[in-house]
Amino acid sequence: MQTIDIEYINPKKGSKVLDLGCGQGRHCFGAYMYADVDVFGFDMSQDDVLKAKENFKDFDEDSLDKSCTFGVTDARKLPFRDSSFDYVICSEVLEHIIEFEEVIEEINRILKPGGIFSASVPKFFPEWVCWKLSKAYQEMPGGHVRIFKYSDFKSSITRRGFVFKKRHWNHALHSPYWWLQCLFWDTKEESWIIKKYHQFLVWDMMKKPLLTRVLEFILQPFIAKSVVAYFKKQ
Repeated sequence: MQTIDIEYINPKKGSKVLDLGCGQGRHCFGAYMYADVDVFGFDMSQDDVLKAKENFKDFDEDSLDKSCTFGVTDARKLPFRDSSFDYVICSEVLEHIIEFEEVIEEINRILKPGGIFSASVPKFFPEWVCWKLSKAYQEMPGGHVRIFKYSDFKSSITRRGFVFKKRHWNHALHSPYWWLQCLFWDTKEESWIIKKYHQFLVWDMMKKPLLTRVLEFILQPFIAKSVVAYFKKQ
């Protein structure tokens, strides 16, 4: 399940793509499968990076025309030269970092002029509901340290010289799942309704029936889990 639209950013053959805060590799694999590109997935979690490396075995085409490299790094101090990448993806990362503007500065530094920066953060209202339902959700180690207003999120990027290109929302059907998690935080592992809703989400991702596609499209502007924005570096 990808949040960033790989088809929209359309990575070109021979380009370099950085997935910053790659987690277990979902966007790395999407970019790798889309075109002959060199993908770099970096995250601060060594466990997630090890899992991404393991997951990549299912996607590896053993091609000389493309590659996928993983590593551990601090997003505030990236180990790359200036203007190293054609595309940078940063999905569901900035809300975890107190000094998030330092991360944006680093992305600006390593992205080539004309390069595309794709970012997503939790949409304000669904995230606000989570914070209201559960204090434990707010205090979870490594969790979210802020709720972004979209205008603040967008301006924190455009004032560094990026040009805004497009916005969309994603994963509206996932917001109720997180609300249930927060509502039943102390018993979420045993909650039958959470288990049933999770089964529904898995079924929906696998089958993609028309009814739920239409329902999610209608709900996106209101309860999408994520807001996604695309920017071009001047």
